[in-house]
Amino acid sequence: MLRLKSPATVITLAALTALGPLATDMYLPAMPAMAAALDTGPDQVQLTLSLYMAGFAAAQLFCGPFSDRFGRKPVMIFGFSLFLVASLLCAFAPSIEWLLAGRFLQALGGATGPVLGRAAVRDIYGPLEAGRILSYMASTMSLAPAVAPLVGAGLLLVWGWESVFVLLALYAAAMLPLLILALPEPLPPERRQSIHPKVIVANFRMLLGQRTFMGYTLTNAAAFSGLFAYLSGSSFVLIDFLGVSPFQYGLFFTLIVAGFFVGTLLSGRYSHRLGRERLVGLGSLTCALGGSVMLMLALSGMYSAWAVVGPHVLFMVGMGVLMPQSMTGALAPNPHCAGSASSLFGFLQMSIAALIGSAVAQLHDGTSRTMAIVVALGGLMAVVSFLGLVRPAERAMRVEQAEGGKP
Repeated sequence: MLRLKSPATVITLAALTALGPLATDMYLPAMPAMAAALDTGPDQVQLTLSLYMAGFAAAQLFCGPFSDRFGRKPVMIFGFSLFLVASLLCAFAPSIEWLLAGRFLQALGGATGPVLGRAAVRDIYGPLEAGRILSYMASTMSLAPAVAPLVGAGLLLVWGWESVFVLLALYAAAMLPLLILALPEPLPPERRQSIHPKVIVANFRMLLGQRTFMGYTLTNAAAFSGLFAYLSGSSFVLIDFLGVSPFQYGLFFTLIVAGFFVGTLLSGRYSHRLGRERLVGLGSLTCALGGSVMLMLALSGMYSAWAVVGPHVLFMVGMGVLMPQSMTGALAPNPHCAGSASSLFGFLQMSIAALIGSAVAQLHDGTSRTMAIVVALGGLMAVVSFLGLVRPAERAMRVEQAEGGKP
């Protein structure tokens, strides 16, 4: 059994959390091939991504409160088992309808890794150190989406799109014994919460009315919507419209993840020096700048892979700075219900992104314009949420602390 405060535990939590990006990113290069194989249109295949996000969002409302009552490990064990079965259903789906059902079930199980991984870090490291640990965990975890599209492209070329989901099932099967035998339970018995509906509703109502929680959550959700717009539309823009091969798409995606990796390292390195609020502000501005550059290039008719990928690398640097700090900011005031806070944070993040992603699919005009518009709006709305909610909430908190310290 691993020690709670050890690098091995952080790596294990990162591996468990990586299930989410793996299930999202590994099959992106195969989406055009899946549309052809299942005799359906791009909008239906893109719906598998939006439906996954919707299921992911819904599941988080339940897995967090249940983990506050029964512990993080039992809920994750159930989730990974469900994900394994659902991945096999996707692999052998005879039609797009079966694939959609499998992806929804995948999401219900896969949500437990990211949600409870965040909550476990909060359980173990507390409100201040959690931001630094989540940043370094995110940089470790970024290896998954960096490699995933390349692996997916290779599997597509050799064994077909079905093999992507077989590999996801094998990953879940490998994680289960590690989860059961090696990871200690991070939530102590004295901090367990009731799962009575009144308690859950009261916690969610308290969080929705908490300006700090909502500020950090909506800032994150806005930037994540820009990221999800890219995930939803990039394979059709780059492969179908710009003629990039699936393998080249994987290489471009590696650059995107490298931007995120750099951002997470900056976030961890300057976490204590600059502070959470300042880092979230800088990350939001960087996302807005990257999205705006992509939009200007698209509107000017500069249709090339680099006009899409280059600005989004900058967007992802901002995302890497912003994401771990905003997660910590949302969870920091709520140690008594960290699972519920992580659940609601993820629900709002994913549900908003799923709505945005479905809009990209429905409004796709065959070029990069629609995707670029949504990416830019995501970055700009992150800045608006930061300035309108996060900064006033942090100022009010500092005033309260100063007044509380007066004799």
